[in-house]
Amino acid sequence: MRIMGLDYGTKTVGVAISDELGITAQPIMTIERKSENKLRKTLAKIEELIDEYKVSFVVLGYPKNMNNTVGERALATEEFKEHIERRTGLEVYLQDERLSTVESERILMEAGVRREHRKEYVDKMAAAVILQSYLDAHPMQNEGC
Repeated sequence: MRIMGLDYGTKTVGVAISDELGITAQPIMTIERKSENKLRKTLAKIEELIDEYKVSFVVLGYPKNMNNTVGERALATEEFKEHIERRTGLEVYLQDERLSTVESERILMEAGVRREHRKEYVDKMAAAVILQSYLDAHPMQNEGC
């Protein structure tokens, strides 16, 4: 079984998947969203990927403010978490995602991805950073996912 990582944004959802041992996270795709309030197609795609990769649970980036308070984006993420849990029946864990986009940009720059192409990769890379943070913090929990 694998673990899915998600970076939920207003226009996109970055998706990453762990390896079967729960050691590493790989960016998979970015789901484009037409409207922030319309989730049906986004949830359907996530459900499809959960089935395809045999995902055991989901790690969702939690965008707390830098001062550790919960703002509008974090509240929207909590709502999205509930939608995923209802639709899939899987547990969804919130993972602090502060600075994940900054880290993603750094990784892409180091990999030599040109600035004009980084936007294509940053969301799924952020999902991988979020998932990798979770995997690193919970190594024993992931054994034998």
